Amino acid sequence: MKIVLLTAIGVGGATVIGALFGFAIKKPSHKFNDIILSFAAGIMLCAAVFGLIQESMSFGGEFRLLITVAGVLCGAVCLNLIDRLVPHLHRLSGENEETHPQNTEKLNKVLLFILAIAIHNLPEGIAAGVGFGTGNNSEAISIAGGIALQNIPEGMVIIAPMLAVGMSKTKAFLIAFATGVVEVVGTLIGYFAVSISSAILPFALAFAGGTMLYVISDEMIPETHAHGHERGATYSLLIGFCVMLIFDTLIG
Repeated sequence: MKIVLLTAIGVGGATVIGALFGFAIKKPSHKFNDIILSFAAGIMLCAAVFGLIQESMSFGGEFRLLITVAGVLCGAVCLNLIDRLVPHLHRLSGENEETHPQNTEKLNKVLLFILAIAIHNLPEGIAAGVGFGTGNNSEAISIAGGIALQNIPEGMVIIAPMLAVGMSKTKAFLIAFATGVVEVVGTLIGYFAVSISSAILPFALAFAGGTMLYVISDEMIPETHAHGHERGATYSLLIGFCVMLIFDTLIG
């Protein structure tokens, strides 16, 4: 339980670390964000396939294929429903809008942007927690590491919009901290869910894998290919995938 708690804090804390970088850098370049996010996407892709979906097949028994496919699709549908309620990150960044510190409409967009990140953090945290249900702690930690790596640039990009609308640094930090807490809660939910009933483990693993695949395909890849750095982002994703594969093979 101690290692799960530390991992949960690490995953959520990565957003806070990114937020601190955001105060220092103010607005990181698109190229920097795209390379880091793509690297994280590669790690998450490998973790989703080999650490979650493949493990779901191993624990699924006679109906493993049906359970795994259903879990992956349910995870994707869950985030799709969330996306219907909360717009995508790139639609909320407001980069092409004029900055009016007292503009209520833009403040609402910024807060909706933060809400989008917070909502997406919950299933990501659950994915990190579910990984511990297999008993392979090194695998679970590597999955959580990929999610945490993604959270650092995510934490960076949420600071600039809040400061741009006149929000104080203290309040901006507290909001960023809250988005990290959501991920901690999600990690603990995922862990306790599979601890209470091992019967739900195969489905939970596949569900978590589906949420990760959805985030990678629907959010991360489009975001990293939208600013003219597609080739660098593609190679960064491949490198991230290979790094995770090597790490998983050597440690697992």
